[in-house]
Amino acid sequence: MSHSAEPRPMTSRRSNALKGEALVPGDKSISHRALILGALAVGETRITGLLEGEDVLDTAKAMRAFGAQVERLGEGEWSVHGVGVGGFSEPEGVIDCGNSGTGVRLIMGAMATTAITATFTGDASLSRRPMARVTDPLAEFGAEITAREGGRLPITIRGAEDPVPLRYRTPVASAQIKSAVLLAGLNAPGETVVIEAEPTRDHSERMLAGFGARIRAETTAEGHVITLTGRPELRAQPVAVPRDPSSAAFPVAAALIVPGSGIRVPGISRNPTRDGLYVTLQEMGADIAFENPREEGGEPVADLVVRHGPLKGVTVPAERAASMIDEFPILSVIAAFAEGPTVMNGVAELRVKESDRIDAMARGLEANGVRVEETRDSMTVHGMARVPGGGTAASHLDHRIAMSFLVLGLATEHPVGIDDGAPIATSFPDFLPLMRKLGADLG
Repeated sequence: MSHSAEPRPMTSRRSNALKGEALVPGDKSISHRALILGALAVGETRITGLLEGEDVLDTAKAMRAFGAQVERLGEGEWSVHGVGVGGFSEPEGVIDCGNSGTGVRLIMGAMATTAITATFTGDASLSRRPMARVTDPLAEFGAEITAREGGRLPITIRGAEDPVPLRYRTPVASAQIKSAVLLAGLNAPGETVVIEAEPTRDHSERMLAGFGARIRAETTAEGHVITLTGRPELRAQPVAVPRDPSSAAFPVAAALIVPGSGIRVPGISRNPTRDGLYVTLQEMGADIAFENPREEGGEPVADLVVRHGPLKGVTVPAERAASMIDEFPILSVIAAFAEGPTVMNGVAELRVKESDRIDAMARGLEANGVRVEETRDSMTVHGMARVPGGGTAASHLDHRIAMSFLVLGLATEHPVGIDDGAPIATSFPDFLPLMRKLGADLG
């Protein structure tokens, strides 16, 4: 499916109990990083379980454009022959990152301290998203950056010829900012330091260490401090990508709200920096259990078993937001079926995702009979015994908004429509067949 695909309206309807096993795709965050670090390593990196959604495939194309040999060997199995830290070559064409904020921000970081020039673009949604939060620290390394007004794509970066290490405090909780700075720091001499007020997802730190970088994280009076020693020789290694907890959230939510449901989701990541949704669901009284805990590819994983049951509204603290930032849209759907209000705090970052996710969810829920209150940094959903449905929600070219409203319609009194389901392919290309196999009535 291309980024310019025609809109694809879709509808979901009240479904019978969902049953079975949900084999959700590989983790998107880890998939991006595996391709990028494989391209910066020396030797061949073999990746299994790679998410083959459009976002990740765009990153694979970008790594080829920078000189790495990237080959698909089979379903989810890829080979990357890297060029080493500082070994990127100048791409011949523009790097199109499609809809992926993670992809474009991490790739910009990875090339910004190499003396080459690259131009980045994306689809209409990505071109509206703020990039200065990443390009500002990259300029401090010595890169020269030209962007549209507001620091937006298209952006041209001329990498630093003599990069300097950076000590940087992130202005907002963002693993993308942190990771871009750390990737840029790979080709800078000395130590690059990132300071966060609250820890964000740590896939980059785990994977950098696995590839042989000297990196440490500690909690100090300044905050969460990550220190990377530059100019390492990254060693190619096998990477097993665990299943994506953000993708798992959709069949999990469906099972929680559709009466009689019970499903199993094997092998999902239990990384504590990604676990906020599941902590919140347990506080809401959700019937969920994690079985067979183990480690795959340096990440903790487990099998998730979830059953339908009563839920109660809760207040989600702001400090938890970083560990569940992508899951707030689907949490707002679950909250619509809980008893009492669910208050989500610290969610201002949702306004600069693929869409303004607070506004998109609020308007779509209201169109389906749910009362919502919002501020710049919070959202409150008032749960109800029966959610009417019957409305159509705008997806705003946002895969998570589209999937969230399709899940909503599985338990509402009347069908729920979305104006465009095409963006789902960016992160979860098998969403429809997976949900239908569980018994969902959507399409």
